[in-house]
Amino acid sequence: MLSSPRHIILLLIICAFSVTACQKRQPPLYYYNDYSVSYYAYKKDMSPESLLKLQQSMEKAIDDSGQSKSGRVPPGMYANVGYIYLKSGKPQEAVGAFTKEKNVYPESAHFMDRMIKKVELTEGVEDE
Repeated sequence: MLSSPRHIILLLIICAFSVTACQKRQPPLYYYNDYSVSYYAYKKDMSPESLLKLQQSMEKAIDDSGQSKSGRVPPGMYANVGYIYLKSGKPQEAVGAFTKEKNVYPESAHFMDRMIKKVELTEGVEDE
């Protein structure tokens, strides 16, 4: 009964699925903390309070990323929190966040250099 080609193929497919189902799960690539929830709340409300909560969420994700399995935040998080600092009248902190984004994700260097230069020209802040 098991000698038919259909049964053998079916048995092989079942074995393949059972072996792949036991693979070890990969850790997440980036650490977000509750960023997506805070971002959604900000986009829904766009009040100063929700912007502050979004900023705090990103700062906490950045601070806690060292203890996470991935060990880093996603690309753009430093730049995003830097932009919030800039809008909040904290140009020095913005330049620091832009520089961190550039150092962690070198592919963003060209854009971050432009942002840093713009802050330096408009706010009179020097890069550290």
